[in-house]
Amino acid sequence: MTTGQPSQERILLVDDDGSFLEVMAFLLEEEGYEVVRAKNGPEAFERLQSGPFPVMVTDLKMPGLDGLSLLKKAHGLDPNLLVIVTTAFGDMATAVAAMKAGAFDFLPKPCDRDHFKLTVRRALEHARLRREVSELRGGGSSEGKTLVFASQGMSELVAMAERVAAADATVLIQGESGTGKELLARRIHLGSPRRDSPFVAVNCGAIPRDLLESELFGHAKGAFTGATSERKGRFLQADKGTLFLDEISDLPLELQTRLLRVLQEKVIDPVGSERSIALNVRVLAATNQNLESRVQAGQFRQDLFYRLHVVPLFIPPLRERKEDILPLARHFLAKHSGGREWQIPLTTAERLVRLPWPGNVRELENLCQRAALLAEEPILAEELLAAGPAASPEPPRLALDGIDLPAGGVSLVDLERAILVRALEMNDGNQSSTARFLRIPRHILLYRLEKYEIPIKGKA
Repeated sequence: MTTGQPSQERILLVDDDGSFLEVMAFLLEEEGYEVVRAKNGPEAFERLQSGPFPVMVTDLKMPGLDGLSLLKKAHGLDPNLLVIVTTAFGDMATAVAAMKAGAFDFLPKPCDRDHFKLTVRRALEHARLRREVSELRGGGSSEGKTLVFASQGMSELVAMAERVAAADATVLIQGESGTGKELLARRIHLGSPRRDSPFVAVNCGAIPRDLLESELFGHAKGAFTGATSERKGRFLQADKGTLFLDEISDLPLELQTRLLRVLQEKVIDPVGSERSIALNVRVLAATNQNLESRVQAGQFRQDLFYRLHVVPLFIPPLRERKEDILPLARHFLAKHSGGREWQIPLTTAERLVRLPWPGNVRELENLCQRAALLAEEPILAEELLAAGPAASPEPPRLALDGIDLPAGGVSLVDLERAILVRALEMNDGNQSSTARFLRIPRHILLYRLEKYEIPIKGKA
């Protein structure tokens, strides 16, 4: 869970033994750290949702929600959280289980004070270094971000993804737009033996059709007009790593055939080259379409579908995992306001959970970003949801003003051109929004705009 710039010195300390809690808190505060106390697992989990914390120190044996369960739920919210567990000498088996579940270290109770402080210092230093690496790699992509969830459904999905990460099987991730398919793909990559090699993401629907083949497979010098030098395609860029093909349903049929050969033969043929190049790439694919329906309609190759469908993962829409809405909202509010802790009043929280979220997590983030910009205080008041999905007007309807359908017939070309022009106007010239509105890939929209000589204005 990325939340802006978390304080390196902020530590969550969890123990149901009040005396031990106070002594350990005193030791850490003496070192200059900011310590947040929690007397049990549920209270700690609530604190984590308002985060950020680079390090948590927790007892294992606690009533209600024990330390091992807290660790697993905490990593669901923030896989980067470093957890140090403390346990009595006679419960070493549980400590070992905690280490297997991802704990950073464990300390026997009673703790040696110097050893305790040294372990916390090591954890904070590790968190700082990891954060710096993440920032250096970050950029504007999904890198440096992660999934945030608390629901049972997402927990099971992520557990399945982590199980298949170690294998080299092809994975097909399905789900509506905005659910986090690329984030899940990146999590699989980071959990795999390929984690230190490139993760290359390609949106098959965002690249013009005539450029997509060269973009994926590369080209030789002189392969076509303008090919003044050899170019590495995305497959070669991802060699020894992972290639993520987003919106795989938009891949043209002729390129589906080439992709199938790559998956079967582990070689690529750059455009204009007479030699094949051996390849070592794991392919992850994603789509918001029903590929089986597209296979039946003849729009997607059945043999390629089965090649991609080795391990199918489905990310449920946000409206079906309401337990994730508030943790996500807190995460996005903190992220877009420099790490400030936000209050979400009960009435606002209830409304957030009731909203339909057709744009899923992406829509929720947009709302939180807008609220973080508009709010004078870090309180998510109900009026800040005014532009949210429940308050949105009825979706705009496309009225074809001035066009009649006479009994004698109508020009389909003129009709299609009028629809394109009107759809562009409705979306303020934004090509991506217009393509989504018309339910066609962006490169198809660009092709038709060029075909009908419609001026391309506005944003891409």
